[in-house]
Amino acid sequence: MRGKKRIGFIPTMGAFHEGHLSLVQAAQRESDYQVVSLFVNPLQFGPTEDFALYPRDLSRDRAWAEQSGIDLLFIPRAGEIVPTDIDTVVSVPLLSRRWEGVSRPCHFQGVATIVAKLFQIVKPDIAYFGQKDYQQVAVIRQLVRDLYFDLKIRVMPTVRDKDGLAKSSRNLLLSSNDRVAATVLYRALCHVRQSVRNGEKNSLLLKKEVELILRQEKRARLDYVALCHPRTLEPVNRIEGKTILLLAVRIGSVRLIDNITVG
Repeated sequence: MRGKKRIGFIPTMGAFHEGHLSLVQAAQRESDYQVVSLFVNPLQFGPTEDFALYPRDLSRDRAWAEQSGIDLLFIPRAGEIVPTDIDTVVSVPLLSRRWEGVSRPCHFQGVATIVAKLFQIVKPDIAYFGQKDYQQVAVIRQLVRDLYFDLKIRVMPTVRDKDGLAKSSRNLLLSSNDRVAATVLYRALCHVRQSVRNGEKNSLLLKKEVELILRQEKRARLDYVALCHPRTLEPVNRIEGKTILLLAVRIGSVRLIDNITVG
């Protein structure tokens, strides 16, 4: 439609940080009207996960949204998005079955269900996500393709602190000592990237290098490390082209994820 304003949409769970701001700034460059949703999605948390502890500060987030210059901060109530009689879910099983899907069963079903609902409500032209949640983005891309959502997915680079730690709302849950220890994730990722540049192609050996680095940090417990195809997320035995290194680590009681492209 001639003259139709382009809507840029950033779905979030709040606790805004510089990573969210990078998505907003991209939307401001590429769209006429920017919408940010704030909804802590109960469907993507398992029964033993940290839904109750997830960082929440609505007054701070409202102020952040106003300062960022977005046009609309959309804060739906839980009963509106997840009514008690909900009986429909959205599942992307192949991309969800590995990595985060093993560690967090039903997580991506919860993500896909709520993101699909938000797309239906907001009807954006472009939706923005960060690369830090790489598998989640892959799931949402597949969802958009399979269900013919009329929108584009834009993925922005991971925003990091000066010491390399990826910006994440969960970083607020780290103690001061755990915050220092958490830098081990990026060190491990960068080590593998350099090993690949130096000629190492064997995925098993590269993963062992990650495990060795993590063992040197007493506060870190490895959940998984994977080298996989960037689109299918299937594991690869050798680095023969662009490959995604996925990493999930518990630092104290906080579970962090990160990734990097190698090859």
